[in-house]
Amino acid sequence: MRVRPDKNGIVWGVRIFMRRWRVKLIFLLIVYFAGFATAIYTLAPAPENQADISVEKGFLYSAFKSDEFARSFNTGLHRAVDYGRAAAVRVSEFVKQQLDERGDEG
Repeated sequence: MRVRPDKNGIVWGVRIFMRRWRVKLIFLLIVYFAGFATAIYTLAPAPENQADISVEKGFLYSAFKSDEFARSFNTGLHRAVDYGRAAAVRVSEFVKQQLDERGDEG
């Protein structure tokens, strides 16, 4: 079964491919180089200052850093919640003041 050319003499599938071949080429190059960069990053050696840490020290160090991070995150979260509460109180007082002023005018 042969596909007949259209009135311009071009087969339909080839015409669509020829329209978008530049876009496809650029997309494939981006994907290719992203994969290449990922492979280089994955296979790159570890920095020298971190290469000396043994597995046990690494585990203890990461556990310590994890606890430190959890404490820091918890403190920051509580600080953000307290700031949000204070902001909500200020906004509610401002809204009440504006409503009172508009009530007095009317």
